[in-house]
Amino acid sequence: MEPLSEKQIRSSFVNCTKGDAARLRLPLDFAELPWQDLDFLGWVDPGAPLKAHLVLPRAEGPVGISLRVPSARRTSAVKSSLCQICLTGHASSGVTLLAAPLAGPRGREGNTIGIYICADLACPLYVRGKRQPKLRSGRYEESLGLDERLARMSENLDAFAAKVTAG
Repeated sequence: MEPLSEKQIRSSFVNCTKGDAARLRLPLDFAELPWQDLDFLGWVDPGAPLKAHLVLPRAEGPVGISLRVPSARRTSAVKSSLCQICLTGHASSGVTLLAAPLAGPRGREGNTIGIYICADLACPLYVRGKRQPKLRSGRYEESLGLDERLARMSENLDAFAAKVTAG
């Protein structure tokens, strides 16, 4: 992913108001982000921990999606969970359900779409092996190569973004 400026990020959001985009806080490590290892930018807002944000690179410019973080972690007997974007297996606390308001009038009416995603939104780093999930039973082994896993992650993210932005 090419590095983005603060202005590019704030102007990219499709499912929140301009005021909300202006008030969001960028990641604390924004100046040190490993852009070369990111296929999208994802973070939990350091000033509002119940809000998260994704910014996806697109040929026509970045697309930002605001998400709501659940106020309470789910309690489950499940020992592990799978991210729907990168398919990384985590201990159940490593995956969370985030809700994105839909873009446009449907979102203003309160319609949302949810997705189970890595709680730290670091999918590109997990796919590249730069970050390891905390699994009790160890990491899942895949036969796909890195390029195929990156393509799958991109397709999954594109499908989610299409649902958020669909008219």
